[in-house]
Amino acid sequence: MSTTREPLATLQLYAADEAVTQHLAELLSPIVCGKDALQRPENFKAGGHIHLEGDLGAGKTSFTRAFLRKAGVTERIKSPSYALIESYNLSSLNAYHLDFYRFSDSREWLDAGFRDILQENAVVLIEWPEKAGKLLPLADLTIKLDYCEPGRQIQLAAYSKKGKEWLTTLKPLLREFPLQD
Repeated sequence: MSTTREPLATLQLYAADEAVTQHLAELLSPIVCGKDALQRPENFKAGGHIHLEGDLGAGKTSFTRAFLRKAGVTERIKSPSYALIESYNLSSLNAYHLDFYRFSDSREWLDAGFRDILQENAVVLIEWPEKAGKLLPLADLTIKLDYCEPGRQIQLAAYSKKGKEWLTTLKPLLREFPLQD
């Protein structure tokens, strides 16, 4: 169950437009999916949980599409706004894109049977996680996109050792992003 907790690590940056947000997703995807060139510990397991927060139109679905495309998804990547979930096979890993926007009760995600997906070793990207309330376990990484016209302010917050490793790996790749500490 989710509890309020301080993040283990954070990064804040500015994305001037949608292309920059997509580029961030393309940089993060191989790290999460274990397809980056780094030597990983023997017990490293690719995959993890990412929560995407932000107002309508802030770029959550656009981020997810770029992330999944970079991970190797070649089929059409649809928004799960009505279906609630879209699943993809990444060869050695499954990926799930969930959207809780239409939930009116925090227990709906449990009733829909999504708990099993969170137990699986997979890439799980959840839009509108706050709609599941405190019933949803903490993510490895939360990405919050806020309007900051003309672009977006993006905060990445790691809530697990794995999420912190992702941010540590990602930070040197962000040379072209305006970082804020």
